[in-house]
Amino acid sequence: MNGTVLPGTPIAVDFWSVRRAGGARLFFLSHLHSDHTAGLSSTWSRPLYCSPLTARLLHRRLQVPTRWIRPLEVGQSHVVGEEVTVTLLDSNHCPGSVMFLFEGAFGTILYTGDFRYASAMQGEPALRGRHIDRLYLDNTHCHPHRPLPSRQHATRQAAHLIRAHPQHHVVIGVYSLGKETLLVDLALEFRTWVVVSPWRLEQMRLLELPDVFTTEEGAGWIRAVDVAEIRSDTLVSWNMLHPTIAIIPTGRPVKVTHPNIHLIPYSDHSSFSELCEFVKWLKPCSVIPIVRGSMCQAYFQKYLNSAPQALPDLRMPKPVKESGQQQSKRKGQEPMCLLKRVTRCSVPQGVVYESPEEHTENSEDFMDVKVPQQNDCESAFCSKEGCACYHTGKEKGKAELSGEQPGEARAASAVSWAPLSDERFLTGFAEQYLLTPLNVLKRNSSQKFDKLVEDFFRRGEAS
Repeated sequence: MNGTVLPGTPIAVDFWSVRRAGGARLFFLSHLHSDHTAGLSSTWSRPLYCSPLTARLLHRRLQVPTRWIRPLEVGQSHVVGEEVTVTLLDSNHCPGSVMFLFEGAFGTILYTGDFRYASAMQGEPALRGRHIDRLYLDNTHCHPHRPLPSRQHATRQAAHLIRAHPQHHVVIGVYSLGKETLLVDLALEFRTWVVVSPWRLEQMRLLELPDVFTTEEGAGWIRAVDVAEIRSDTLVSWNMLHPTIAIIPTGRPVKVTHPNIHLIPYSDHSSFSELCEFVKWLKPCSVIPIVRGSMCQAYFQKYLNSAPQALPDLRMPKPVKESGQQQSKRKGQEPMCLLKRVTRCSVPQGVVYESPEEHTENSEDFMDVKVPQQNDCESAFCSKEGCACYHTGKEKGKAELSGEQPGEARAASAVSWAPLSDERFLTGFAEQYLLTPLNVLKRNSSQKFDKLVEDFFRRGEAS
């Protein structure tokens, strides 16, 4: 599954296992390809954000209930969860596919999803001059020895191949979504209908594509089928009826099993040179590959921004003023181990989200979850599962933390303290820096860490 939960945020993109999503409360779908929807079905019961075109197809294709689908206009900024601003940008991959630009207390994150870079993206107002802390990059073709032509050039290759076989029918293997532009271009180039199945014709109409598709057999000599149908046995049977060639438009290696099967390097993913151009222009602080198992950061190290990136806030929880009754209860008790007294977990920068299970009956209630201004726990000290921290957020103003600005109240009485093991404390501490590039850590983390430890022990001695 090509999806992830973004560390230090309440955001999950193309990730549909609520059980494994940890503290994620905001779910985003980049596009409708099956490797990005694994686990998403009619049983989904959380608000889901996507583009309007993807929203149109989502219910029809996967039967996701419409009351959970939240279409967001592309090119506009939207505030979701009251703490995250997101802007959807066309990713130039397949119909409805988008990139997500997230902004919040965690900094600025660009999640490309699957995308094909084009120089026109530099004209996006939301990206021009934008400081990007983390770039989650589609690294499908992130290899210098795997060059790809532009899609326009690949289309010309396909047209040349078809002209070289004037007496042949043409079958083009495509996925359930994608390569529609290639089909339209070839239909217009050769002035023929493209024959498709009834369900694909319905989808083409939903996508509002030019009227070049039909279900009538024999109406045109170019046909689009599922790529799985392009096999040696099907080519044999098709050629028994009429001379036929098959075209598979793909940028990936494919084993050819018949002399009449032809590969065209037409890809909806960025080439290596395009990835380099994109990162060089964007100058993010760090690059994180979306496709696991392919570490490509070294190729982009020279293009990274040297400015410090936004890091999750690792400050210790400020001490809560106790009532006289609470203080009397503590008298005579042995002091707890210093490490075990740090027990609060959180989303960075004070974002505390209510449990979505309380809002499954009313989708609007879930959309309007109220979020306190300050946090009652620190995510560096929270395990992803079985967190010992509880938030009710209902008794506002009963206790204030020392050093707060006027008017900022915290529901301190809603925090339940419980000991954490030293191992969990240190593991959570390290997780916040897991995705931070070494050049950034060397510049700003050393002093911050030393000061953090010094303040931590000073506060422990004072208490």
